[in-house]
Amino acid sequence: MTEIHSKERIRWACRRGMLELDVLFMPFVEDAFDALSAEQKAAFQRLLEADDPDLFAWFMGHQECNDAELKAMVKLILDRVRV
Repeated sequence: MTEIHSKERIRWACRRGMLELDVLFMPFVEDAFDALSAEQKAAFQRLLEADDPDLFAWFMGHQECNDAELKAMVKLILDRVRV
């Protein structure tokens, strides 16, 4: 799969059932995804496989993710949003 198709798939996966998640994911993909390392891109793609309620809890700080890579990706996205 080419990079363009892959990025389109990722954009599509960023469209969630919760507006709060869309507001986090869509700008991150547009502005920061291309600069991620291969490992970070893989972690982001795994993050997108999580259920919306879990994602919401992680991003809102109601719950902590047990997966270190996903937890780091949540922090990276939140840090980017806060800038």
